[in-house]
Amino acid sequence: MRGIFLWGTLKDTVYGYCSASLPKDMSSYVNSIKKQLFHGVKVMKAKVDSNRKKVNEVFTYLHEHPEVSWKEVGTTAYLKNMLETEGFSVQTFDECTGLVIEVGDGPVCIGIRADMDALWQEKDGAFQANHSCGHDAHMAMAVGTILAMKEQGFPRNIRLKWIFQPAEEKGQGSRKFLSLGVLDDVDYLYGVHLRPIQEIPDGTAAAAICHGAASLVRGIIHGEDAHAAKPHLGKNAIEVGAAIIHGLQGIWLDPLVPSSAKMTKFQAGSETGNIIPGKASFTIDMRAQTNEAMHVLRTKVLEVIRNIGSMYDVEIELTTGKGLGAAIINEEAFSLMELAITEVLGAENVMPRIVTPGGEDFHFYSLQKPNLKATMLGLGCDLSPGLHHPDMTFNTERIHTGIDILTKTILNTIRAVSTE
Repeated sequence: MRGIFLWGTLKDTVYGYCSASLPKDMSSYVNSIKKQLFHGVKVMKAKVDSNRKKVNEVFTYLHEHPEVSWKEVGTTAYLKNMLETEGFSVQTFDECTGLVIEVGDGPVCIGIRADMDALWQEKDGAFQANHSCGHDAHMAMAVGTILAMKEQGFPRNIRLKWIFQPAEEKGQGSRKFLSLGVLDDVDYLYGVHLRPIQEIPDGTAAAAICHGAASLVRGIIHGEDAHAAKPHLGKNAIEVGAAIIHGLQGIWLDPLVPSSAKMTKFQAGSETGNIIPGKASFTIDMRAQTNEAMHVLRTKVLEVIRNIGSMYDVEIELTTGKGLGAAIINEEAFSLMELAITEVLGAENVMPRIVTPGGEDFHFYSLQKPNLKATMLGLGCDLSPGLHHPDMTFNTERIHTGIDILTKTILNTIRAVSTE
């Protein structure tokens, strides 16, 4: 649409200018100007169409070659080769997958981040890697903004950095890139995520996704086996697990802040049905809309587990991860992106901030870098049945809408920085 709009606008301008009453001795000069303008428009339209085709090819390849967390080897190689062919210097890492492209020089750095990994799930009767969270589209949008900025012309005295980050689905990729110093010099950071039809309609967008905090507790119950006929001689791990579930249901937090804690995995016993199992493993998923609420929730969950262990006189071995932090939205970044959405889609298609209990490791960057000005674009794209569904589909034309919004956001940020 960007190329068509530009062509129509310039065409009308040229016709209007050239149809004006002019002296006869000016006619040849005007015709020369007219030809030059039309030639420029044709060249620009051809470049826009070429970039659109390249982005579609990138998306198709990535969609057809999904790779799970920390194994995005082919994805990294493909993007590296493609971007080097476009004339960019690409940084990769010995320690992990992923890549970074940096352009320009100056004290301020604007970053665009795209996640890379696919999910491992059952699809068409077999377990396989599958891009059911839209990371293939996110990467295609990032590539599209690189190509768009190349055509626009890169700014002077401002650096642009594109970050293709692995292992978002494991909640580990952002931490790894922070440890490698990828974000050390980034001042503004913009992300993007496709949104399902349950949240916002196709053709709309929001300038922030307020993800909640998420964390897991994994445990192993060490009880004692017994014959099913003599339960008094054992310590039944299944009964301990049931007590933990019951205890979780008694946890209460501020009702104005969404939160939940529930057991999502429990394994005990064997094929032999007449043995009371003394050992079991479990996983508890915790969600809270704020980081403060997550701290309270995690404390209460661990207290429940410890109390149940004492009551049944069993050891419960626990492993707790760092989890995902709740969103920290920077208001300046939000305003710059909201302006870009307005410019691309119109004010009537700007949606309010999306609040979701889902987690996203993008926000860990802001947790670790409090001065980082970050927000994430929520893109309405007729996505159904939902994220992580094995048969997820969406309107792929919205990839180009996302490119336009992200490119406008970059340009808005450049203008804002330049006028400070």
